[in-house]
Amino acid sequence: MLVYKNTWLTLGWVMIALVFYLSLTPSPPEIDIGFKYIDKIEHFIAYVILMGWFCQIYKTTKTRIFYFVFFIAMGVLIEVLQGLGTVRYFEYSDMLANSLGVAVAWFITKARYNSLLLSLEKMMKN
Repeated sequence: MLVYKNTWLTLGWVMIALVFYLSLTPSPPEIDIGFKYIDKIEHFIAYVILMGWFCQIYKTTKTRIFYFVFFIAMGVLIEVLQGLGTVRYFEYSDMLANSLGVAVAWFITKARYNSLLLSLEKMMKN
């Protein structure tokens, strides 16, 4: 059981707000490593982190399903909002990268790699 659950939830919602901000700001920071599809990797990693974070906080399947649907819907909503603007673009491939990130995090946290927050709390006690 997480002792600092409210802290982890607050940080999780701050990460969600950051994803919205970075996705909708006209000029987000760019990582240029010469790879054409780096933005798809960024989308994938962001949604792995989000889903993985909330799956560590909530262990019940019902709540995890809620977040699974929530994060996929969030990715779709952000793409629609980008398409409505004049600076950013609607891309199905971004939605796919987001959704794959959510799915991968779901499966990773179903395995034994879901105790990062518990480990952090144990380190904080020492």
